[in-house]
Amino acid sequence: MTAEQKRVGDLNVRIEGKPGAPWLMFSNSLGTDLHLWDEQAAALADRYRILRYDTRGHGGSAATPGPYTIDQLGHDALAVLDALGIAATAFCGLSLGGLTGQWLAINAPGRLSRAVLANTASVFPPPETWRQRIEAVTKGGMAAIVDAVMERWFTAGYRKAEPARVERIRKMILAIDPKGYVGCSGALMQADVRAGLSGIRIPVLTIAGRHDPATTQAATQAISSAIVGANTLVLEAAHLSNVERAEEFTRALAAFLELGDGAERGRYDSGMKVRRAVLGDPWVDRAQARRNPFNAEFQDLITRYAWGEIWTRPGLPRHTRSLLVIAMTLALGKWEEFRLHTRAAFNNGVTKEEIKEVLLQAAVYCGVPAANTAVAEAEKVFAEMEPKA
Repeated sequence: MTAEQKRVGDLNVRIEGKPGAPWLMFSNSLGTDLHLWDEQAAALADRYRILRYDTRGHGGSAATPGPYTIDQLGHDALAVLDALGIAATAFCGLSLGGLTGQWLAINAPGRLSRAVLANTASVFPPPETWRQRIEAVTKGGMAAIVDAVMERWFTAGYRKAEPARVERIRKMILAIDPKGYVGCSGALMQADVRAGLSGIRIPVLTIAGRHDPATTQAATQAISSAIVGANTLVLEAAHLSNVERAEEFTRALAAFLELGDGAERGRYDSGMKVRRAVLGDPWVDRAQARRNPFNAEFQDLITRYAWGEIWTRPGLPRHTRSLLVIAMTLALGKWEEFRLHTRAAFNNGVTKEEIKEVLLQAAVYCGVPAANTAVAEAEKVFAEMEPKA
């Protein structure tokens, strides 16, 4: 699948991935270019038609006179979609790219099917910080700020563990045209899209970095709080979470996008994979063998929505979901499901000690009699799982 480079006005555009597949548009942060998304594009190219573009004044896009506005940057994205004849696309943007995504969802809601807004905010105060940065870059170029930027963009541990990857981003920053950086800084200094967030009706996932001093976890979560149905995933990263936690970021992005592909079959297939991974092939095979005209639709329902919708969500690891189900089935006294999920929990890395802690806590919150039964049922499961002499 060969990548194709295009020009749309002053913008540099790259198209790759599977022809005929659903579109996925990426938008980069201030100070980077479309190669910020190399790892995500490579991972998703077999499932999506991927559209990347360099934000105005960055990478191969011309640095026109600034300062720019968020309206300009939003219309740039629309111009790319229009030039390529794309009616609607899924969207993923980080920082400035995430702000662009918010603008699109507010001002051109029909053009986005769903959006991932990472390490971003709806307003970027204080103006004085931006004025100081603009002055530094105007006088000294990108070299004047690059060291400070790298400290904000990556945790100290990552900078030490992955010097080559950090250096790649450092070179990317130094290659940015200072005029483009200053122009986009002006857009961030003036932008405030908070008033429009409550009107967004597309599915939204926000991703925050727990250690991000640039766009804090609170700022990113505030976006989710304002958008009906939106959720936040917090990664152990600083500002460039898609680089520092590339695998987790990509996995969350893929899971979120898959929910919106429009095909119930895709949700069913995803659910069946998770169901088998958690419960084991023998159990699922037996359940499938028991399908009949009366229960078949119910089996499809739980595969698509319990397993394909809930268990695939990025907000909690499967390990945690297993412990939650053990506690909830105990509280409800659903002992068949309790035994099933106690056994299955080991497939998700849960230990006996962790199950014991859940049962002890349940004794306080759900009652000793229920926990007493749970201890006995769990011991039966453990005994069944022990190798026979």
